[in-house]
Amino acid sequence: MKEIIVKSKYDGKKLNSFLLDNFDGLSMNLLYKTLRKKDIRVNNVKVNQNIIIHTGDNIKVYIPDDQLFAKLPAFDILYEDNNIMIINKPTGIEVVGSNDSLTNLILKQKSSLNSNQQISKENIFLAPCHRLDRNTSGLVLFAKNETSLSILLEKFKNREIEKIYRARIYGIPPKKEQLLTAYLFKDNKKSVVYISDSPKKGYVKILTYYKLIESNIKENTSLLEINLLTGKTHQIRAHLAHIGYPILGDGKYGNNQINKKFGYKFQQLKSYSITFKFTTESGCLEYLNNHTFKFEI
Repeated sequence: MKEIIVKSKYDGKKLNSFLLDNFDGLSMNLLYKTLRKKDIRVNNVKVNQNIIIHTGDNIKVYIPDDQLFAKLPAFDILYEDNNIMIINKPTGIEVVGSNDSLTNLILKQKSSLNSNQQISKENIFLAPCHRLDRNTSGLVLFAKNETSLSILLEKFKNREIEKIYRARIYGIPPKKEQLLTAYLFKDNKKSVVYISDSPKKGYVKILTYYKLIESNIKENTSLLEINLLTGKTHQIRAHLAHIGYPILGDGKYGNNQINKKFGYKFQQLKSYSITFKFTTESGCLEYLNNHTFKFEI
């Protein structure tokens, strides 16, 4: 049984609309069947019709949870406490921006787990502190309260949080490690960035450091560890492609024939580790200082 209180935005609305809005796994057929059986109560009165409801009404629904809530993907939570959450984001999902974004799916998950306590998605604070491309996988840091969010955004701005990536590229760089310098222009209309070796109007300076982890001479591929010293849109993907070492699976900046040869549908780029390197006041998050959270590959 699930119990839910009607909020003001549903005042004067139909019962069916309210239930379908609040239980994303509930089908219309099951709803009508439940009404016929009088397994829905409004203010402890059994109902069998699509009645009008009002603010403050108490609705009890006698339907199993697995039929009320849509099946949500299971996310790999690397770490969680009262202030932060670090999640291993899979490929093919945005961090924010849609109903099926990582942020919204986690909020749905948490609200369904707490449904007996009347904790709705709107009452749970969860905000990403940075972004990953839709088809880049790996660690995403979330703040679980406004104080933590404010601190973490400031730390990212001051470069006091280090993110390390790993990328599988086509080719074998001659240098085992290198700090790459270039200039990047973002074309918002085309959703693409361009790289130049020299300064140009509208271009911003970028710094990308890589270290060679391993290489496969037979396949002509390498695994790189990458540290972004500047964090711009598509920086890793575009910068590596610009120097002749595209990330395998990258359909935008890579080589489609090579991608097809290796069978990769998404760019082989992963946010691999997050290290807190606080040099300024960090308030309630001081306990995170000098800690590294790493995805074990």
